[in-house]
Amino acid sequence: MELKRILVGLEGIKAKGNVNIDIKGIEKNSKEVKEGYMFIAIKGFSTDGHQFVENAIENGASCVMLQEGCDIKALNIPEDITILMVKDTREALAICSSNFYGNPSAQLKLIGVTGTKGKTTTTFMIKEILEKAGKKVGLIGTIATYINGKKIKESDRTTPESLELQQTFRQMVDSGVEVVVMEVSSQSLKLHRVDGCQFDIVLFTNFSEDHISEKEHPDMQDYLNSKLKLFEMCKTGIVNADDLQSAKIPRKFPDSNIVTYGIDNFANVLAKDITITNSYVDFRVKITDRNERVKTGIPGRFSVYNSLAAICVAQKFGISPEIIKQALEEVRVPGRSELVDNKKELTIMIDYAHSPESLQNILQAAKSYTRGKVISVFGCGGDRDAGKRPIMGEISGKIADYTIITSDNPRTEEPQKIVEQIESGIKKTKGKYEVVVDRIKAIENAIKMANKKDIIILAGKGHEPYQEINGEKLSFDERIIVKDIIDKMK
Repeated sequence: MELKRILVGLEGIKAKGNVNIDIKGIEKNSKEVKEGYMFIAIKGFSTDGHQFVENAIENGASCVMLQEGCDIKALNIPEDITILMVKDTREALAICSSNFYGNPSAQLKLIGVTGTKGKTTTTFMIKEILEKAGKKVGLIGTIATYINGKKIKESDRTTPESLELQQTFRQMVDSGVEVVVMEVSSQSLKLHRVDGCQFDIVLFTNFSEDHISEKEHPDMQDYLNSKLKLFEMCKTGIVNADDLQSAKIPRKFPDSNIVTYGIDNFANVLAKDITITNSYVDFRVKITDRNERVKTGIPGRFSVYNSLAAICVAQKFGISPEIIKQALEEVRVPGRSELVDNKKELTIMIDYAHSPESLQNILQAAKSYTRGKVISVFGCGGDRDAGKRPIMGEISGKIADYTIITSDNPRTEEPQKIVEQIESGIKKTKGKYEVVVDRIKAIENAIKMANKKDIIILAGKGHEPYQEINGEKLSFDERIIVKDIIDKMK
């Protein structure tokens, strides 16, 4: 594609060299650059792409894009290489990628879902409803990318980098996909990963403390402002009327067409007469012009909220109540209130809860419907917000009947230090607990103490089939671990 066409929509570009050249590909990783490519240097948290400009040129780059402020003289770029200077190369990468792949999101109905909790479950519910209605659907999110019901690849982040995202959209368009439902993280909005995307519907599930760290958001206001950028990209929105921050969105964006859903406050789509058990929830809700009884096979009050959000999207597509009800009853989400079948017939639930509010929600939900003990097994991830660790310890100590503090993904931190920070919170309560740093041993201890009336909640890792220690992802699938532990027991 001609370079000029790739740069459409970018402002304030400074160019040196030939801008009429043909570009065969775009890359931000110098190792992946081939002959005739444009290399875009990104200044990351740990590495600066400008250090690899020379490598990119050696690999065949005919054009390099740099960020204002870099030391261009130190890069020793040959005279025959086209140099582009822009204010923000992350933003430029997104716009250029969208242009290069033919602005694929404009050829799709694109639904963006943001919020602290519930993004994954809500996107799976929307996907299930749309597929039941005969739509060809793509899904991009925390667990994996799906195209027309087939898992294409596992995910290493909630929202892909802009280049990968536009490549995926292109693949979806070429595969005949009509609607894409996508989790949109605060980081992706802050770091311009979704710039260039044309959203048709945006949805805000809720807002609570999470992702506050040096590498993420400095404070809650920055976290919220990042999420709100999604509503600047689309005028058709859906928000949770029971959430303090998302309930303010209609007033913040008065020119937008925003629908609300909820349980406790006035909303356009309201759930009533809610029943919660250890295997499902059901509730009454008005869909189109009549009251319907909706059942969802994912326990917990939060499942009602996620279902309502999905119903709001379904109504935008004019999908019948019968299809909506069937889809919500059948949908299952990996690692989200996922019950693990086992020969001891124990109730063992795997859930991705890794923030104070999500842990509180899952434990309170379990407490409300469990006849026996609630046994909580959880840790906190390393290199992430350390402030939430004692808070989560205190939450588990107050709600669970017994807590086993253990390791999660320690990453580059010392696991013992993390569990001690969690323990400082649980010590403020009268909750019974033990500390077992080895997560497999912690799960085994929980299983050995449980009976059929109890529920074991393995919180934090959810769908993840690995444990990340010192930059290495080691195989760690809690479904397999539970089965192995029980198989070895007499």
